[in-house]
Amino acid sequence: MPSDYPDSVLGDNLGLPFPPTIERLLEQGVEFLTAAFQAAGVLAADNRITSITEATEFFGGGMGRKLLLSVTYENAAAGLRNDLFVKFPRDFGDPLRELFGPLMESEVRFALLSRREGFPITVPQCYFADYNKATTSGIQITERIAYGRGRIERCHDKCLDYELSDPLGHYRALTVAMARLAGFHKAGKFGHDMEKLFPFDPEKIDAGSRIPYTPDQLQSKLQKLLSFARAQPRLLPGPSGSQAFLNRFVEDAPLVLRHEVAIRSYLNEKADYVALCHWNMNLDNAWFWTDERGGLQAGLLDWGSVGQMNVAQAFYGMTCSAETDFLNTHGRDLMALFVQEYRLSGGPLIDIDELAFLYKLSVAVLGIAWILDAPSLVEAQIPDLNAVEDRYDPKLKNNFLARAQLQILVVFLNTWWSDDIGRALREFAEPRQ
Repeated sequence: MPSDYPDSVLGDNLGLPFPPTIERLLEQGVEFLTAAFQAAGVLAADNRITSITEATEFFGGGMGRKLLLSVTYENAAAGLRNDLFVKFPRDFGDPLRELFGPLMESEVRFALLSRREGFPITVPQCYFADYNKATTSGIQITERIAYGRGRIERCHDKCLDYELSDPLGHYRALTVAMARLAGFHKAGKFGHDMEKLFPFDPEKIDAGSRIPYTPDQLQSKLQKLLSFARAQPRLLPGPSGSQAFLNRFVEDAPLVLRHEVAIRSYLNEKADYVALCHWNMNLDNAWFWTDERGGLQAGLLDWGSVGQMNVAQAFYGMTCSAETDFLNTHGRDLMALFVQEYRLSGGPLIDIDELAFLYKLSVAVLGIAWILDAPSLVEAQIPDLNAVEDRYDPKLKNNFLARAQLQILVVFLNTWWSDDIGRALREFAEPRQ
C-alpha cells in the first residue's frame, strides 16, 4: 500500500484514532485494541488485552476485508469473548472502495447503538466500531459467531434454501426479529437521537438507488431476458418462466420506470410502515440456534446500509432469495406474523392488505433496479451455460454469483406472476395518468 495513505484516522463517533486496514491494525496491536475496547465501554479501565493469538484474513463477501482475530485479556471478565471478527471497507486505492465504503457508516452507528441496554434483538456483541467519513474508512470489531457448535446451526449460504430441513421455522425467526426491531423503534424506545443517527426524509429519494436505465436501456434489458428464457428454459422454471407470462411482464415493466418517483414517494410517505430495518436479511446474514424450549431463534448480521425504510422493502429483502414454492405457500402468513409482532413490540397496528400492496410496489421498483442484469451476469460467469442441467448442477450451484443472481431473478419473476404485480402497477398508475 502506498505510503501516502494514512496509518490511522480519527473516528467520527468515539473520537479515537483507529487503523484503517488489517495491516495497520496488526501493527498497532494490543495497545490500540485495549484503548478501543475501553472507549466503547467493553473493557474496564483496569483491564487490558495482553496478546493476539490469531489473526487470519477471512475471504467472503465483496464489501470489504475481514479478519478472524483472537485475543487474551489480563482479567478474563464475564462476557468478554476471545474469538472476534473484524471488518474493514476495501483498501485505499481499490476502485470499488468509493462505492462500498460509505455503506459502512450507518452499520457502525448501528453497531454502537446495539450496545444500549434493552436492545430488542440479538446481534453480534460490538467490541468497537467507528467510521471516518472524510476518508470513507471504517472498522467494526464484534464477537465471532460459533457456527456449528452447541445449539448454533451451521452457516447457511445464500440461495440454497432447498437444503433447509425447516425453512418455515427459519423465516418465522427472521420475521420476528425484523418486527421486534421495527416495533421497538416506532415505540420510541431507542431514545431521542434516532433521527440524527438514522435520518429519514420522506420527500428525499436517494439518487443512488434509482433505476439506472433509460427507457431504451430498459427495453434492451427486457429483450435480453426474453432471449435468455428462450435459450435456457430449464433455468426459469414454472409459470413465471413461460413466454406468455414474460411477454406480459415486458409490457408492464416500463410502468415502473415511468412511475418510479411516485412509487418511491408513496412508500416513503406511509409513516406507520416506515421503521428501522435490515435491508438484506437473507439467511446468510443471520445465524440460528435452538433455545432451551426447542424453538428456533435468529440473530442478525451484516448491517450495511441499515436505516429507516418501508417495512415492505425490508420484507422483500428478507425473502428475495427464498424458494418460490415456499413463498407462494407461506408468504402471506409471514406478513401476518410481522403485523402481529410489530404491534406487540410497540409499533402501530398496520393493515396486512396495505402491507401486501406496498410489498408489490417494493418488489416492482427494487427488482427492476437490481435484477435485470442477471441473465448477462449468469452467462458471463458460466460460459458453457448450455451444459448446465438445472439449478442444482454443480457448475451453477458452486458459482456463488451465478447461483444468487439466477435465484433472485427467479423469485422476482415468480412474485410478479403470483402476486399479479402488473395489475397492482396499473391500479397505482391509473389515477396518476
